[in-house]
Amino acid sequence: MSSRSPRPPPRRSRRRLPRPSCCCCCCRRSHLNEDTGRFVLLAALIGLYLVAGATVFSALESPGEAEARARWGATLRNFSAAHGVAEPELRAFLRHYEAALAAGVRADALRPRWDFPGAFYFVGTVVSTIGFGMTTPATVGGKAFLIAYGLFGCAGTILFFNLFLERIISLLAFIMRACRERQLRRSGLLPATFRRGSALSEADSLAGWKPSVYHVLLILGLFAVLLSCCASAMYTSVEGWDYVDSLYFCFVTFSTIGFGDLVSSQHAAYRNQGLYRLGNFLFILLGVCCIYSLFNVISILIKQVLNWMLRKLSCRCCARCCPAPGAPLSRRNAITPGSRLRRRLAALGADPAARDSDAEGRRLSGELISMRDLTASNKVSLALLQKQLSETANGYPRSVCVNTRQNGFSGGVGALGIMNNRLAETSASSS
Repeated sequence: MSSRSPRPPPRRSRRRLPRPSCCCCCCRRSHLNEDTGRFVLLAALIGLYLVAGATVFSALESPGEAEARARWGATLRNFSAAHGVAEPELRAFLRHYEAALAAGVRADALRPRWDFPGAFYFVGTVVSTIGFGMTTPATVGGKAFLIAYGLFGCAGTILFFNLFLERIISLLAFIMRACRERQLRRSGLLPATFRRGSALSEADSLAGWKPSVYHVLLILGLFAVLLSCCASAMYTSVEGWDYVDSLYFCFVTFSTIGFGDLVSSQHAAYRNQGLYRLGNFLFILLGVCCIYSLFNVISILIKQVLNWMLRKLSCRCCARCCPAPGAPLSRRNAITPGSRLRRRLAALGADPAARDSDAEGRRLSGELISMRDLTASNKVSLALLQKQLSETANGYPRSVCVNTRQNGFSGGVGALGIMNNRLAETSASSS
């Protein structure tokens, strides 16, 4: 018998199982990319909105354009045959007329474009970003000056619109707050001797109350409709336009679109000319400010719809990532405890789901965590502690609505920041 040492059993290579995707990681990733997702979703919706608008306008206006081109071609041919003028010469003459038209020359008697009232009307359309296009600078110096003038003028006017937005929202909030206090007094929730700043319970006080976005939208919408109707009545009687054309002009002007097909105050003389020009200026000023405010309120509602869509998408993603209640549990690691610990907690009457929460910062698996995780956790805890100490030393922290933080409405720049600070978001309560 040969003395042969027994062969050792083959070593089994440990196969690393892929780490299962965790729903919490998915939720965190979606929370971190929420702003990017909202931006991409809005860009996609705007693209679809543009495609739909182009389809509708092409279907409505394309037949009329084809008919107008056919009528214009027939008119040129008839005029050329009747007067013995060659069609190329006639087209060259029309090109000269188009150049004169761009310079402000009209066949009918119109007021001068570059006297002081005409120039003032022009710079008003420049800084308000309306830009009708009926008057444009033709000289090199005028074009160069317009670049620098419009840069600072448009920036200053946008700042004026933001300040107007802040004032009008504050005024509406003051009026609606007074109405709410009166309603609470009638219902008996507030005493008759209530004064602002008095010590009341948190349920009865109105500290931190903000008006609803929908109420502000309704008030601004009614005011914009009333203003447009009054301005359209004035333009119909003075300019001789149809009432629908006057409404169309009001929206194009107040929204600073400014096509230029209809422009007010362009004739050489009007009845009560000074009063009409003053009314025209006031209507355009109030209309632009009101529509600007209305657009910002509508943008808040659009953002609420985007947040609702993102929540629906994230819920579907979490439903795919999270296992079913009866599904087998994944491998035990430093984040997710194993089934043995879950059975032990269930036998003791504890809730395993509550103990597995990452918000408490506890590791229940009994395994060691890495030094990197420990250092990161200590840094976060130290930052939160420093923030709490700083807020305590400087007074009470600024109260932020929980729904506002969850809906992604905290912060904001410019007009969006003004709306976020002045209005209460109602998407969480409505969902």
